[in-house]
Amino acid sequence: MKRTVFATLAMLSALLANGQESQTVYNFLRLPVSAHVGALGGDNITIDDDDPTVIFHNPALANNVSDKTMNLNMMTYMQGTVTASASLVRAAGERATCGVSARFLSYGTMAETNSYGEQTGDFSAKDISVGGTFAYALSNTLSGGITVKIVTSYIGQYSSLGVGVDLGLNYYDAEDQLSVSAVARNLGGQLTAYEDDFERMPLDLQLGVTKRLVGSPLRLSASLVRLNDWQYGIGRHIVVGADIILSPQLYLAAGYNALRAIEMKISEEDGSSAHGAGLSIGAGLLLQRLKLNIAYAKYHVSASSLLLNLSYSL
Repeated sequence: MKRTVFATLAMLSALLANGQESQTVYNFLRLPVSAHVGALGGDNITIDDDDPTVIFHNPALANNVSDKTMNLNMMTYMQGTVTASASLVRAAGERATCGVSARFLSYGTMAETNSYGEQTGDFSAKDISVGGTFAYALSNTLSGGITVKIVTSYIGQYSSLGVGVDLGLNYYDAEDQLSVSAVARNLGGQLTAYEDDFERMPLDLQLGVTKRLVGSPLRLSASLVRLNDWQYGIGRHIVVGADIILSPQLYLAAGYNALRAIEMKISEEDGSSAHGAGLSIGAGLLLQRLKLNIAYAKYHVSASSLLLNLSYSL
């Protein structure tokens, strides 16, 4: 049965790793939490919205979030999985902001079999992350932030525990409506591993820029992701997105993730197709206290994904 459990674990890790060659653990941390980020291609560290979900992507952006704002999120993923998250952001003086967050991914129940393929029972698998965020305004235009998170993973009777850190910087010029960021996500490692087989965290070094065209409702974003992993050409590291800001309360967004599109391609008789993977769309309704964001994308060839955020400021 042990071989079956670890074969299943390897399969789950491969699915979440989006086909990358080098194996890492806790790959659910790569999935977007912010629906706005999801709509902009799944990776964005520069949007300056009053949105608590941005702390999952760049802790420095927490300074843009209103005091006492909480949010709940859910995301449909592969069949049989359930993923959800939540966060709470509070001001800590005039220049600092604190936040707490949690995310959960359940892979559902799977058959437990012996070496002869005979079913002997069932087991479940899940990943959990709980974190704390602190952001500080270093100047009127520059903010820094850090998120420390405890990550656990369970598959049957086996478990793993790790610690991860996100570091972020954001420069924002309100007059020019220009935002530039640098982020190191998932620094750290495992404290305990499955049968002492220690694996790397999904480290991701990112750079990004967002610029709204003056006098226009169009806001453009570009990000460079996985800059620590150069097994791909530069073109595969690019994520681009665009917002059409119809009013302060309503936006439409779309994005393209080059790496996801290439990794999700499957061979067909007349060539290859990603079946829409890499493309994403979304929209947001931003009221004074209540905010609703939604995004549609594909993170797996066999299934589409819907990401929903609901935020409320007390």
